[in-house]
Amino acid sequence: MPLSKEAVIEAIDKAKGASKKRRFKQSVDLIISLRDVDVKKPENRINELLEVPNATGKRTKICVIANGDLALKAERSGADRVIRKKDLEALSKDRKSAKKLADEFDFFIAEAPLMPLVGKALGAALGPAGKMPTPVPPRTAIDKVIEKHRRMVRIRVWKQPNLQTSVGTEDMPSEEIAENVISIVTRLEGKLKRGIKNIRSAKIKLTMGKPVNIKL
Repeated sequence: MPLSKEAVIEAIDKAKGASKKRRFKQSVDLIISLRDVDVKKPENRINELLEVPNATGKRTKICVIANGDLALKAERSGADRVIRKKDLEALSKDRKSAKKLADEFDFFIAEAPLMPLVGKALGAALGPAGKMPTPVPPRTAIDKVIEKHRRMVRIRVWKQPNLQTSVGTEDMPSEEIAENVISIVTRLEGKLKRGIKNIRSAKIKLTMGKPVNIKL
């Protein structure tokens, strides 16, 4: 049985209504707990990027690893940082900076021919964080790839049978947030052996608020 949009909106409205006003715009997070899923088995782990229907309101930080023309286009297209081959080679000898890079950026995009060097230089930092780059051809329309990544969220179930990801901000219409929630749950269901039966609970939480259950 698919997740009810009305039930999701109800939970979002309840979470918004129960939250005190803050001096900053709060994020709205989706928290999902799974059951009967052994994450010790590699086949049960999930690490995917999903383009949601509506921008979440949170500006994701994107790092592009490229050379030449693609690197220039990435800079012009608003990439938050562009790393060229020479910078990549330097990072391979600086684990601390590589780890800092992994923590700082949400998504990585890399020119496909550089992927072997990316693995060597940054694999130890990006791999455990589930942030290995999306490879793209040298002649790709990098502006469109960056724009698409701005609308993405990461679905990651790794060491524990649960996930948490941002689905919007408190000033967004509840219906738009609900559409994002449903797209994530639908994708997750497709990855689980028993679909929604493997979902123990789904909750909505504002940054400083208490979690509110979504009726499954």
